[in-house]
Amino acid sequence: MFREGINKLQEACTEAQDFLNAIFESAQLDLNAATEENASGCLLNIDGENSSLLLNEGGELLEALQHLLNQVFSRNFPPGERIVCDVQNFRATREAELQVMAQHAAERVRSSGLPFTFGPMNSNERRVIHLALSEDKELLTESVGEGSARRLKVSLNRSGK
Repeated sequence: MFREGINKLQEACTEAQDFLNAIFESAQLDLNAATEENASGCLLNIDGENSSLLLNEGGELLEALQHLLNQVFSRNFPPGERIVCDVQNFRATREAELQVMAQHAAERVRSSGLPFTFGPMNSNERRVIHLALSEDKELLTESVGEGSARRLKVSLNRSGK
């Protein structure tokens, strides 16, 4: 059963790679998606002359491509698996930035006692901060707002749980 899930994931990942490369070719973009072995599922690393286009506006186009691929191919994935798209190690760099930001916000909330609310973030970015602060029982993190204006709020945990 486990082996079948891995094969299904690899097959869907290859299909997603081919689909993405077809989009790039039809749009006449100098981009190429290649699958990479990744412990967290299907990683599509995108490279090429036009790769900077995917990183404009904080990686909005990269996020949109990833969302599209997950909508199209996730039904073929084992439960809990998803496609992750990356360009020039953007995701790892951004995750490290978000973890530093989370620690800075935590220190600020502890010292002032006042809540700290980040600017609008996508769900992946909010998740990184939630996870970075999840072990800290003094703090509470929650997503607030709607749609693209959704933010993450860090406050003192008054309940003591």
